[in-house]
Amino acid sequence: MFLQSCQGEFVVTTLDSHISGKFKIAIALTAVTLVAEVAGGLWTNSLALLSDAAHVFLDLFALVLSLAAVQLAGMPTSERHTFGFHRFEIFASFINGLTVFLMGVVILYEAWVRFASPQTVKSGPMLMIAVIGLVMNLLAAKTLHSHSHDDLNVKSAFLHVVGDAAASVGVILGGVVMYYTDWYQLDALISAGIGLLILGGAGRLLRDSVHILMEGTPRGMDAAEVATVIRSAEGVQDIHHLNIWSVCSHVTALSVHIDLKPDYEGKRNSILHEIEHMLERDFHITHTTIQLECSHCNGGPLIKPLQHRARHTSDHGH
Repeated sequence: MFLQSCQGEFVVTTLDSHISGKFKIAIALTAVTLVAEVAGGLWTNSLALLSDAAHVFLDLFALVLSLAAVQLAGMPTSERHTFGFHRFEIFASFINGLTVFLMGVVILYEAWVRFASPQTVKSGPMLMIAVIGLVMNLLAAKTLHSHSHDDLNVKSAFLHVVGDAAASVGVILGGVVMYYTDWYQLDALISAGIGLLILGGAGRLLRDSVHILMEGTPRGMDAAEVATVIRSAEGVQDIHHLNIWSVCSHVTALSVHIDLKPDYEGKRNSILHEIEHMLERDFHITHTTIQLECSHCNGGPLIKPLQHRARHTSDHGH
């Protein structure tokens, strides 16, 4: 038998079909940009184009991950996976962040080598390919812009695409300068700049994914503030054993023990519903496990320390 939250169901806000369609268009446009810049970078011998392609790859993964989150949210829970497959998003983010971080290190190394020994770049074709990349990025940004103000998932993807467009502008400016001056060291400088952007983005991705895998309190959320809000509910005397963690980037879970005042023992349901409403309204916490206790029960610390214990197993003759 499953243990469910007081809400009965695992509540997840998913993107509607219209937004999903927008994501698919943005993914297609970004994929075209990636292919064009990889092929163009190899053809023109431009490390800047290849570096920008690596940046595009990071953002393409972010778009695919956002769309995949919708599919994962719809997969059923089971006795083996009581939280479903939401955590897969975080594992994928960690692996991608680690891979792209190493990619950024390689780009910086190649930029250093090329700066010391500049190589000829076909700046004309490089310029045209960079313009194609910019156009694709702007079209993708336009596709996502209409929903970027009211959906955090879309807003994040939109900012990624805008960052790609800014990098493309840098490559274009570098192409123009090299076309007229033959200053090919600029290709290495642009690559180094994009490499630093990649390291920054991959570093944030690693930081956030590790924090979630370690079941840390969601960033930007103060456990003490959450406790204060719960204590403000009518009939609550105190709380203890509060845990707040992220299942994935869009689902926050909470468990807590609540001591009730003596006169409110008969109002458990109304108190429970009020607390659930406050948590969803103020902190977007939709998955809760709340244990209501009598006021004279033994309390405990707000944050309960965990202890390792040996798991006892029966032999069964094996």
